Amino acid sequence: MKKIGVLYGMENTFPGALVERINAMKLPDIVAESVQVGGVHEAAPSGYAVIVDRISHDIPFYRGFLKNAALTGTIVINNPFWWSADDKFFNYALARKLGVAVPHTVLLPHKQYPAGTTDRSMRNLEYPLDWKGIFEYVGFPAFLKPFDGGGWRDVYHVHNWEQFFQAYDQTGDLCMTLQSAVKFQEYFRCYVINQKKVHIMPYDPRRPFHERYVKDPPTYPPELLTRVERDALTLCRALGYDLNTVEFAVEDGVPYAIDFMNPAPDADVHSVGETNFRWIVDAVAEMAVEKAQQHAGTTAGGFVWSSFLSGKPVTKAAASTTAKKSAAKKAPVKTAASKSTKNPGPSV
Repeated sequence: MKKIGVLYGMENTFPGALVERINAMKLPDIVAESVQVGGVHEAAPSGYAVIVDRISHDIPFYRGFLKNAALTGTIVINNPFWWSADDKFFNYALARKLGVAVPHTVLLPHKQYPAGTTDRSMRNLEYPLDWKGIFEYVGFPAFLKPFDGGGWRDVYHVHNWEQFFQAYDQTGDLCMTLQSAVKFQEYFRCYVINQKKVHIMPYDPRRPFHERYVKDPPTYPPELLTRVERDALTLCRALGYDLNTVEFAVEDGVPYAIDFMNPAPDADVHSVGETNFRWIVDAVAEMAVEKAQQHAGTTAGGFVWSSFLSGKPVTKAAASTTAKKSAAKKAPVKTAASKSTKNPGPSV
């Protein structure tokens, strides 16, 4: 019997609905449940074929547990190694390289020295910064926000130099980005599941939280929706996320990717609405089952960091095959001369 576990925190509606939906499929070899975990022994299997992670971004203990689970063969949605390494500024840079439209964005030094550092720690930092060049590149209005944050925490909307510096002075030792504001006419939040399915939801971040998902949206140009879907898939495939939301702000017909590091996206029925809720429950349930059925029970054997980061660790079988090939390649160097009992000469 293969188990699918759901790891979650304070959210109430999605985790239980996901477990219920998977079990309602009545598959003979698969069962879903809430994850139960205590003290974690190093290199001990988790007992789960698949774990859907909804909370480890807030709980370091859970992140450590999930990395250990991945090491011992569990498929974790989303990859805890890549999620630990990712940040939003890198995402914007990657999008730019991929040809996905993003607002002009600049990474800024900390306003205050991080704990344990002094001005001597910052001797490679240009001083004074070229603020004029930064502001000319980004323009105003703009958003000042953490380079790896989320949930609209520590985000400032600034309209000029004075407002920027007032906000920047409040950021402490956070690492921030300054990003051009998009004067959007349309806004979309897209669920992307299994790097295959996209569910486009009209959204308005200017509204109160519980009203942001637009219930009666207008008709959008088909070519706009096609581009939104294509760009959302492009980003999630490049980042390796199997569960994510991608947000687009559309200005003059161009969808700008605004936020696409949401590997535990909001899925509460009370905020996303019943229709969107049912779609994500069904889509994630189908993905988790598919991955559980593909799960071979193997554990990582190559133990190469980059393989964990990619989400495709080397299996023991593959590692064994590689070792045999390597041994075969080395065999011919043993010559008859090397078998001689004569003194081969001094060692070097």
